[in-house]
Amino acid sequence: MKAIKEESERMRQRAEKVIESSGVIAAWRSIGAEINLVGSARMGLMAKRRDIDFHIYTDPFSLAESFRAMAILAQNSAIRSITFANLLDAEDRCVEWHATFRDEAGEDWRIDMIHILKDSRYAGYFERVAERISTVLTPETRAAILNIKFSMPDDKNAAGIRIYRAVIEGGVHDLAGFQDWEKLNPPQGIENWMP
Repeated sequence: MKAIKEESERMRQRAEKVIESSGVIAAWRSIGAEINLVGSARMGLMAKRRDIDFHIYTDPFSLAESFRAMAILAQNSAIRSITFANLLDAEDRCVEWHATFRDEAGEDWRIDMIHILKDSRYAGYFERVAERISTVLTPETRAAILNIKFSMPDDKNAAGIRIYRAVIEGGVHDLAGFQDWEKLNPPQGIENWMP
């Protein structure tokens, strides 16, 4: 278990370097945005997946300014691609940006940037979820979460929030237990669980 915790910590440190080297925070702040780290990087629960999640807010919201932030980010030659999805008319009322950043070791990191309208029901929600999860984590639940994440086959993908819920609420300790829990608790869209 010590090796898993050490690897997770190494990934967290690498994620910090990617955030700094990519200029993602500066790009968004240049348009007056509030940018918040969410997800596994914020909670110290990174495992095999090299992804970093941000939720972003501007007031007023401007799609043109969102594109301007991405134009600034794209000037970094380590940014290999950027994709966009307009979900302003969807339940979460946001636009999604996904950038691929190649680090100095030649490995690609996905930077997910969700630019959310202030009137979205999810504005600030996942920041609160991350705070609550961080508050209730124990050494045992942290170890179980990391064990499941590192045990997950490379061709399978489970949202981190589903693993956190299975461990914290469902008492799951390993991959087999998580797979059983998933069968009894199929995903229902956006996961609206908070401990």
